[in-house]
Amino acid sequence: MASSPVIVFPLYPQVTFLDFIGPQSALQMLPGAKLVFASVGAKPISEGALTLTSLTRLEDLERCDVLCVPGGLCVEPMEDAVYLAAIRRLASTARYVTSVCTGSLILGMAGLLEGRRAACHWAMRDLLASFGAIPDSGRVVRDGNILTGGGVTAGVDFGLTLAAELAGPVVAQSIQLMLEYAPEPPFNAGRPDTAPKEILDFVQNQGPLDIKAGLAALQGVAAGYRVGRDGYALPTGGLSS
Repeated sequence: MASSPVIVFPLYPQVTFLDFIGPQSALQMLPGAKLVFASVGAKPISEGALTLTSLTRLEDLERCDVLCVPGGLCVEPMEDAVYLAAIRRLASTARYVTSVCTGSLILGMAGLLEGRRAACHWAMRDLLASFGAIPDSGRVVRDGNILTGGGVTAGVDFGLTLAAELAGPVVAQSIQLMLEYAPEPPFNAGRPDTAPKEILDFVQNQGPLDIKAGLAALQGVAAGYRVGRDGYALPTGGLSS
């Protein structure tokens, strides 16, 4: 790995900030690392009251050492020709192609997960199979140069795992100590297999987010997936340039 690795986070509307803030908290401590936050057209990206500005134009980036695709409500980027083209271009140059949460669905839509094991948010994980991937319930999953994290908070585990890949376990553990990352959650409800049944039912059927609507929208995108003649994943209607 280059002594000054370039790590690109391709952002998009309705991205979940914690999906990339967690990893960046760890990766920004890597010696010499350059973290680049980009969006199509360098447009500002918001979540709630927070807005990120002064982003890099995603279209202008030609290479990176690490591509890290965060998750969120990701229907829009999965249908965006410019965004997907950038993902494929950067992935072709990267030593590590990575994601957090539903970012793996974006990698799948870009045709990068065929036959690969990958993690995702538990509610959307089975959709990976629609893109030829092998869903894996691991919190951090590695398959070759593909490194994927599970839902949202798994981004911190993912970031430390990637830090160890890039700079070794001593540096990664030092970063963990600096972050005081020693989680002790107040409830054992962080996974569907440990959450009480009434909590799982509430989340699946009522709130705080409409998982059913999000899943239905992503299923619609996944249904249009095909492998194009150039070997890349495309919606059935094709992508505009």
